[in-house]
Amino acid sequence: MLLKEVCVENFTQIPLAVRAGAQRIELNDNLAVGGTTASHGVLAEAARYLNEQQIPLVAMIRPRAGDFVYNDLELKIMESDLFVAQQVGVDAVTFGALTAEHTLDTEAMEMLIGAAGGLQVVMHMAFDEIPVEKQSESIDWLAQHGVTRILTHGGPLDTPIDQHFVQLAQTIALAADRIEILPGGGITEANAERIAAELGVQQLHGTKILGDLSSLD
Repeated sequence: MLLKEVCVENFTQIPLAVRAGAQRIELNDNLAVGGTTASHGVLAEAARYLNEQQIPLVAMIRPRAGDFVYNDLELKIMESDLFVAQQVGVDAVTFGALTAEHTLDTEAMEMLIGAAGGLQVVMHMAFDEIPVEKQSESIDWLAQHGVTRILTHGGPLDTPIDQHFVQLAQTIALAADRIEILPGGGITEANAERIAAELGVQQLHGTKILGDLSSLD
């Protein structure tokens, strides 16, 4: 069965996503800039509500829009947000930290994984900014450090996911069942089943993966 993870902005979309059949929810603020961390209050209410529904909640941990190169203060903010995520009872957290050369910032990632305190960790689409020739070693590192899955479009988000099937297939092969690969970006209710079949995956991610939630309001 295909697991559909719905990416939502703020709490108001969560009951709509549940009603539409969401099996896992990623909660963000500011989706227009690719998602940032939701407030403490929003996170707490989402975790309480989804815990009752027995639907896993993934919290975006990202202090600002822009790149994924973080200074010490930003990493401290992310660490604090990770502690909040633990306290309110989310199931998983998603983040990514890169160097100025677009490689995995292993020092920052190690600190953030530690701060997640046993929550499932997801490497978000910062992965797609890592040069293709460096992605294999990045997958190895993430798998060795207990990261559960990688969210990836397979290439630039401004091109359709169909154009990245070759790269996505390569990423799935490199993961070799050590770490889950979660394709996302441009996946809709209309194309989800076809994409899952073509890539041979059991889970997909998207804001429109269950259709337009606002039409259910």
